[in-house]
Amino acid sequence: MAAHRQLSRFWEWGKNIVCVGRNYADHAKEMRSPVLSEPVIFLKPSTAYAPEGSPILMPAYTRNLHHELELGVVMGRRGRAVPEAAAMDYVAGYALCLDMTARDVQDECKKKGLPWTLAKSFTASCPVSAFVPKEKIPDPHNLKLWLKVNGELRQEGETSSMIFSIPYIISYISKIITLEEGDIILTGTPKGVGPVKENDEIQAGIHGSLTLLPRLV
Repeated sequence: MAAHRQLSRFWEWGKNIVCVGRNYADHAKEMRSPVLSEPVIFLKPSTAYAPEGSPILMPAYTRNLHHELELGVVMGRRGRAVPEAAAMDYVAGYALCLDMTARDVQDECKKKGLPWTLAKSFTASCPVSAFVPKEKIPDPHNLKLWLKVNGELRQEGETSSMIFSIPYIISYISKIITLEEGDIILTGTPKGVGPVKENDEIQAGIHGSLTLLPRLV
């Protein structure tokens, strides 16, 4: 790893934000979408990052912005066609993330068979917490995630409920997209996604580990 690249600040130089959709069956059900036999993936640009302390910016073209709480997996080295059995060797750590989604725009895109870029990839659409080295999270498939809006619990889920495991996701994605050091993979959201509006305060966390506190402006 280059000396000037600190993984603790991966959002400053990491190239890719790769997102996995419908990775929790309960979320697929609440969205009235089928559970898939393979991951569905999409990208956000690096300008989507909103480090902790930065505001979430609501795009002018949406009237229905939703929160989606996700565990992010930060890559520690370059990987292409990574075998599933070796995938965790490529992980440097984790971060709590929000995949902010313009739901009304996404619904229109789905109806027209268009990509989700307008709904998912706008500036500051990916708030991220502090980096957590993987040594501090021995089992990323045994975490409890939660999210509150203005003190009200909205999302609560367990990573053990993910349909596709982290090693499988890394292997699958790296066969399509070469993953680079500093890239992050958003592993999907549990049920409970919902709308937020200007000046809402969002609290999100991993039980017993870390919290993320963005504000919508």
